[in-house]
Amino acid sequence: MDRAVQAAENFIRHGATIAGIKEYGHGIIHDTYLVKLDNGARFILQRLNTHVFVNPAAVMHNIRLVCNHMQERMKVSGSDIDATWQILQSLAAGDGRNFSLAADKSFWRAFSFIRGAITLEEIASLHDAREVGRALGLFHLLVSDLKPGLLHVTLPGFHNIENYLKHYDEVLSLSYKKGETGKFCQQFVENRRRWAPVLEKARKEKLLLVRVIHGDPKFDNIMINRKTEQAVSIIDLDTVMPGLMQYDIGDCLRSCCNTAGEETSNLSEVRFDLERCRAVLSGYTRAARYFLTDRDFDFLYDAVRLLPFELGLRFYTDFLEGNVYFKVNHADQNLERALVQFKLAESVEQQEKGLRKVIEECREAYMKTMP
Repeated sequence: MDRAVQAAENFIRHGATIAGIKEYGHGIIHDTYLVKLDNGARFILQRLNTHVFVNPAAVMHNIRLVCNHMQERMKVSGSDIDATWQILQSLAAGDGRNFSLAADKSFWRAFSFIRGAITLEEIASLHDAREVGRALGLFHLLVSDLKPGLLHVTLPGFHNIENYLKHYDEVLSLSYKKGETGKFCQQFVENRRRWAPVLEKARKEKLLLVRVIHGDPKFDNIMINRKTEQAVSIIDLDTVMPGLMQYDIGDCLRSCCNTAGEETSNLSEVRFDLERCRAVLSGYTRAARYFLTDRDFDFLYDAVRLLPFELGLRFYTDFLEGNVYFKVNHADQNLERALVQFKLAESVEQQEKGLRKVIEECREAYMKTMP
């Protein structure tokens, strides 16, 4: 904690002092803290995981570019954008940069605390699901005219299932961790290997557009106003970069529609909830006005099926590799996480007909709003 206190002091101005600092959130990549000052102000402090993000300055470049663009877009859009929407702002360190390097070379940054809001801890109602969808739709709307080529690719190969499969094969060939659960995971992967690159194939064939994406739009990255219970911000912008919008929508639905949560030990409770899915997509399409195409909708089912499979593959690979990427509390946690995601992917597959019907309903409603 002493290192966090020292880092926080680099972002404090006007004679304020630290009144308290504590770990914050449930992230499994970075170390995050909530800093409270004696003047009542609060901000978020993070030590960025430079083993994952090897070019942290590029991460901060992307965040600054995207946030500035969204601020300008809100000014010119006027009443088209919800006035209560807040955009994450990075704080300047003493040298004017939006990050600070400690003596041990650790990389720290600080962000404004979203006023009057809390992180969404769970999807407790269909209202919550709609608000998550609306938040992602607003984000996509605000960056829809930002040229993706202006952003750095901060995680090369991110969401590229072919890369994940190649790495998995390399790790598996060297692993001693087998067992019956391992056999199940390996067979699950093999049964879907040929289908899995469906979105990357569509990208290469220029069937899908590369846009600016969030990269990690799970529900606990949505901030909810305490009083109105409306979404007012989307946070955790480390993975904003060029990509396919389908990855964002698929990951958002993966996060929101698992009725049992991501850390459950009871696999029989894992199920993809179609009503939550309908609510998320309804909120999304109402906010993401004018830029979606028919082809975007064509690949949504594949995206919803792919994202839990992809994450399950990444969890299982990390388990085989010794838990080097995702933080764990015990040695088998990434294996357990993988099983949850594979079960969720299986639930999506079992409900393909119903899910495609939901997507078509949202497509029809969206196209009616097009000018």
